Amino acid sequence: MPKATPHIPLPSIQLDASANLPLRRQLYEQLGRAIRTGYLAPGTRLPSTRAFARELGVSRTTVEEAYQDLVAQGYIEGQVGAGTYVTKHLSEKLFHQTTIPAAVMKPSEPVNRYASVSQRGPARSLPPGFGRGNARIPFCLGLPALENFPQQEWARTVARVARQLSPSQLGYQDVAGYRPLREEIATYLTISRGVRCTADQVIVVAGAQAGLFLAARLLLNPGDAAGIEDPGYPYAKAAFEDAGAIVFPIPIDKEGIDVMSGREKHPDARLIYVTPSHQFPLGVTMSLARRYELLHWARVAGAWIIEDDYDSEYRYLGRPIPALQGLEGAEQVLYLGTFSKVLFPALRLGYLVVPPSLIDTFVTALCTANSFLPTLEQAAVATYMREGDFARHIRRMRSLYAKRGNLLRDCAERSLGEMLTIERPADGLHLVGWLREGTDDRDMASKAERQRVIVSPLSAYHMEPTGRGGVLLGYASWTEREIEEGVQHLARAWNAGQEERKRGPRPT
Repeated sequence: MPKATPHIPLPSIQLDASANLPLRRQLYEQLGRAIRTGYLAPGTRLPSTRAFARELGVSRTTVEEAYQDLVAQGYIEGQVGAGTYVTKHLSEKLFHQTTIPAAVMKPSEPVNRYASVSQRGPARSLPPGFGRGNARIPFCLGLPALENFPQQEWARTVARVARQLSPSQLGYQDVAGYRPLREEIATYLTISRGVRCTADQVIVVAGAQAGLFLAARLLLNPGDAAGIEDPGYPYAKAAFEDAGAIVFPIPIDKEGIDVMSGREKHPDARLIYVTPSHQFPLGVTMSLARRYELLHWARVAGAWIIEDDYDSEYRYLGRPIPALQGLEGAEQVLYLGTFSKVLFPALRLGYLVVPPSLIDTFVTALCTANSFLPTLEQAAVATYMREGDFARHIRRMRSLYAKRGNLLRDCAERSLGEMLTIERPADGLHLVGWLREGTDDRDMASKAERQRVIVSPLSAYHMEPTGRGGVLLGYASWTEREIEEGVQHLARAWNAGQEERKRGPRPT
């Protein structure tokens, strides 16, 4: 009488044809793990290669090769005419296989089975909309109008630059960045932003966040006090905390950062982070009086100031506000900018303008941090700027964004007027919508997400308890139709909640 073919439950054997690991190796490792853990006990009879291949939906050769590897390692053994079995007398070595040979470890050494991350490792809670990659969901923050980026024009520039790269440009480059790009950035910032700098002071980095982390590591010692705006940019807080700083909030009012409040909390602050041209997230512009007050505090305290000028190009009423760094007495200001908002985020290029006294410090740090960034992209941006395409693109986008911001405000006023108060946009890529008193903005954001709309609750950007709730709505990346439909979804989500409150609790 023929012997029945044993069955190994399929949930325990899962093969993925799309994985990099060959199927036979996947099968070998999973069967080996099942044997080591005792799921397949010594003496267990395995299916025939034919039956097992049919059950798994793979070729018979795949199973045969996996079995051969298991035999070679001593996991299984074959008996002529009787089938294949898990080895009855398994070697003890099979139960101690690790990436480090067992012989290297001393018998008396304890084994810590769970490696841990550093104190900088724990994940942080970030506001909705952050870290979503390419999610096309209104009204996520931080996305420019990627569908309006002149890709063909950019592609021609990149192709031409690639053809013209010399052999010397294919080798290791200046860690501070491609020199022609640094020269273009210095010229652009001097003309458009009033920044006082030379190309030597420009440090090209892999996006603004990379610049923040670099500056935090070089300017802060563990235990130093670092002040940030409240509400403010959460990634700045993360960068300073990861450097070991004591981060303290400085409130924002209609003139920008409340310098007096900050000085009272930590007069000896080591660093202050600000977004003076267009405060994130409230959009306030720091007054000239506050700017000089901030510079005075930094001089007295011996503190550094990081000026994050993340989207100052997009001002719709009048010219962009000159940079804090360009004022007299701003020798302790580091200016931070990015191409993510004016070109596209995937470019991963930003820049720091550092005081002359810090040039050597930053360049030396970059030698061990990332050597240098890809030359082709830097050379393409330098050419794009030098030939005037960069300035023309900004002008086109400024007009488009003003139109989209106004449309979002008008749509919200019509459909959400009772629930949300929004001012007409003067600059930037997002609007602040103020909710009615007593409304929980996190709850409203959660309701919106159920209708596939992302609004970031303002309270998520506060370090200290806040009063009136609000939401942030990005508008730059969304077409007119997407804006109108997004507002309709938002109204549907929030009106449903209102109807539930009006009906009250269901009778029991």
